[in-house]
This record gives sequence, C-alpha cells and structure tokens, in this order.
Amino acid sequence: MPPPAGLLPWPSPTAPAPRITTTTQPRPPPRVRPPPPPPPPRRAPPPPPRLKPVVAPKPAASLPPPPAIVSTMDPASTCLNCTHFGSCSGCTHEFDLDKPPVLQEVADFFSGHGIEDFTFSRGRLSEWRCRAKLAVRGTPEKPLIGLYQEGTHTVQDIPDCRAHHPSINYAIKLLKQGISELSVQPFDEDAGTGELRYVQMTVTTYNTSIPVAQRYEQARVQVSFVWNSRDERSKNSEKLSLLQEFLWTNGGPRSNLHVIHSIWANFQTSTSNIIFGHKWRHIGGEADLWERFGGVDICLDPYSFGQANTLSFNSLLHKLIKYVPRGSTVVDLYSGAGVIGLAIAASRKCRSVRCVEINKMSKLSFEKSASRLPPNLGCTITWHNTDASAEPIHWLEGSSVAIVDPPRKGLHPSVINALQRVALSERKAFKAKSSLTKVKDEKRPWILRAREPAVHVDSTIMEESSGIWPETLIYISCGWDSFKKDCKSLISNEAWHLENAHAFNFFPGTDSIEVLAIFRRDSGIAQKKRKTKTKAKTKTKAKKKKTKPSKV
Repeated sequence: MPPPAGLLPWPSPTAPAPRITTTTQPRPPPRVRPPPPPPPPRRAPPPPPRLKPVVAPKPAASLPPPPAIVSTMDPASTCLNCTHFGSCSGCTHEFDLDKPPVLQEVADFFSGHGIEDFTFSRGRLSEWRCRAKLAVRGTPEKPLIGLYQEGTHTVQDIPDCRAHHPSINYAIKLLKQGISELSVQPFDEDAGTGELRYVQMTVTTYNTSIPVAQRYEQARVQVSFVWNSRDERSKNSEKLSLLQEFLWTNGGPRSNLHVIHSIWANFQTSTSNIIFGHKWRHIGGEADLWERFGGVDICLDPYSFGQANTLSFNSLLHKLIKYVPRGSTVVDLYSGAGVIGLAIAASRKCRSVRCVEINKMSKLSFEKSASRLPPNLGCTITWHNTDASAEPIHWLEGSSVAIVDPPRKGLHPSVINALQRVALSERKAFKAKSSLTKVKDEKRPWILRAREPAVHVDSTIMEESSGIWPETLIYISCGWDSFKKDCKSLISNEAWHLENAHAFNFFPGTDSIEVLAIFRRDSGIAQKKRKTKTKAKTKTKAKKKKTKPSKV
C-alpha cells in the first residue's frame, strides 16, 4: 500500500529504525546578581523634632541665601530710612533717632531735682531689635507677617524692617516661603480658623566659636510658632511638623546659611488678644538659648521675659552693677529670670541675693543660668515665686539694696507705701517690734509657702537679717510718666533722695526712654548732717546781710 501523498515512504519492517540525534545546547551559566554598591557614608542627621517627624517636600525653587547677612545701614545715620514708616505702627519718628522727643523733658526733670551728672546713652539706632512678636495673616500664596496698623487689627507686612536684626528679616523670608510651599493657612481672626497665628523671633549672639566682634552680625534666631490648636496631637499638627522641617532644612546647620537656632511651638485657641497659650513644646534645634548679660551666661526660654534691645540692656546692666556696694544683701522685686540678680551676685561679692518673680515659668531659666555661675561665690542666691506686692515689707527686711524693674505702669501702691514706711520708720525711732515687723506673725499657709525659696543655689543656711532695711533703691523704668509719679512719691517727706540718674535709648524711633535712677535713704545721721549744713548756710547768709554796709 503506497503511503499517502505528501508523506515519506513507509519504513521497511526489516530496516533499522533511524537514529534520532539530538543536539544538546549547553545550559547558560546561572545569572548572579552583582553585589550592591557600598552605601554612602552616613552623615549625622539633624536633631529630630519632638513631634512625629514628617519629611517635607523639596521646594520647587529654594531661597538663594546670600553668603552672609550684610547690614545696609550707615551706623552714623540718625535717620530711619525705612520703607514701612507711616504704615507700620512700630516707629513714630523718622529723624533724630539719637534724640527721642521726651529726652529734653527727662533732662529737665532730673536737673530740677539736683542731678548734675545725668547721662544719656543713644545706643545702636538701627537693627537693634533682637526680640519680635509678629502677627501672621493673609493667605498661603501671600502671607503677611508684621505688626497691626495703628488702631486696627489689619496686619502690615514688614519684610524690610530697619529696627529688626537682619537675621530676623531673613528668618521671616524663610518662613514665608515655607508657608507658601506647604500651604499653611495663616490665622483668620474673624472666622477663628487657620493654623499659624503669631510667630516670635528671638536672636542669640552667644557663639564662642567666633570672635566677639563678629557675634552680633552672625547671630541666629529662635523661632516660636503660635499654633491654632490645643496641642501637638491635633489634626493639623502634621503641617506644624512639615513647617519645622522646612525651616531646619533651609536655615539649619546643613544649609548654606545657618540662621535658625531652634524652633518651638506654642498652642493657643483663645479668642482673646493674648498671644501665647500655656502649652509649649520644643520641636527642633537646640533646647536652650543662651546670651551673655553683665558678664554671666543667661538662659532665656521663649516663655520668659526678655529685653528687645540686648545691646542697650547690657550697657544699663554694667552701669547698674557699679551702684551696688560690695558685700550687700540684695532683693530684686521684679526679677524675671534673674538676669540682674545673678549678674550682681557674680560681680559684687554680695552676702545674699533674693529674686522675687510672679511668673512661675521663669524658674527653669533661673536654675539653668545659676548652674553656670562660678563656684565658691560665697553668696546665698534664692528665687521666690510670688507677687512682691502682696507683702513687700517681708522682702525689704534684711536687704541693704532693693532693685525694682516694674512693668510700664510702674510700682504697685503697696510697694511704694512699704518703701516710704521703711524710710520714715528709722527716723521716727521705730524699734524691731514696730508695725513693720508684724508680718513675722503671718500664719496663712499660702503666704508662708511663697516665702520659701523655689530655688536655693548656695547650700549654706540663710541667716536672719532682722533690723536691716534698704539704704539704696535702684529703680529701672520703661514708663516715663509712671516713673515721674513714683519718684515724687518716694522723695516726698524726704523719705528718699534722688542721687543719680541715667537714660538709655532702648527703642529708637519711638518717644520711649529707659531710666536708671538711684535713690538713697536718709538715715538719722545723714538727716542731721543735712539739717546742720542747711542751718550753717542760713547763718552765713544772715551774717553777710548784717555786715553789708548800708547805702548812704
């Protein structure tokens, strides 16, 4: 049977079967994954924030920082030359910044009270402000950071403020870019919505790695956000962490220009005009901000009071220290974080220094600052958290020098009354059992607790100094009208007499002036000497009149 068409012939049954040959392809060698390249050397990451770290998106165009923050102001100029003058409520005078309008009145006042060596320190006239609280309004696309216009709650943007330290203006530019890049919502005061309400900028010149002459120009800024939420666990805390990361990346130690020192957050939801809430969190950078005042290191937390013009304050402090006799017992009735008291303790070999402050949040700053004092000062230093006006007699007793640095409204009436009683009591021969010392019988527990020191630096036991009352009163005033009133009350009835006075230009461009006045108490001996001298002058004048020949 023939095979079907198209097929090969049938194999013969007797023919050997064809040998099938197969060609075996050699198996390719197994693929071996090359070893991964060695990882790049790890660099130490910046300090992580306390909030949950979130990586911020890289900005489309980073802010090109200059090689250094260079001042454009002429130090010799007495003109403001600020583009924001007139619309900003910060400065009220554009010319003669070295002569505040109130200066002549101040000089005449002290001249009328027998002060012949009155001095005025003009200080730095531009780029002097090292602490600024600024409102944040507007939109994410166009944020406004500045001060309220006069008599309104409309924010005036002040990116080129001449009073601000240049580092503050640069930090504000970084913050604005971060707000826009991350779509952070500025606060809407009418609706009560938004995320960022205010920002506080605080400059520190403390940097021991560079020469002293360069520290002010190369200062860094502590940024404190006032966030519109209850705490860091709120829904919008992610934006807060992103904004912190943005500032630290673009202004921290790994940026082209290290201008950001640290970052804090304050949480505030109140509808009042109070800027800060009670909750603070450190979220980036160094935890402590240090500054050098009066020859000592001072730690300033963002919630403690701090002077805006640190250079002028240092000038005032160095002059103040010279009026404290060595070996004195000192009480500072409005001490804050203890800057004045600690500087005096370190330089005047005082027996004791007591600092009295109503703000309990200043305690931590005081403790940190006191820890850096030189050892073996031989001075007992204490800090008391209480209101000095509650029982001022208790705090005055045992002190030979009293220092008062009250708020703008001046001394509390109870403090003035106590100072008058102290001065008049000795002249009237009041003894230790007089009405001045009846406060020793105090039994109210909250008053007794307030008398106990919240911080006791020296380990020595404080000695009782009953019967010692202030002979010197040092008054620092930031409110001229209130000082005039207090001064007249103190020198009335010849209780105290004004001995020295100095003024400082803490706020150039305004009609404000800072006064340092030294009062001495008229002790019984001094009073007798003054009366004897007055009688002698009167007798001399009478003799001259008698011996004068009469006209013919």
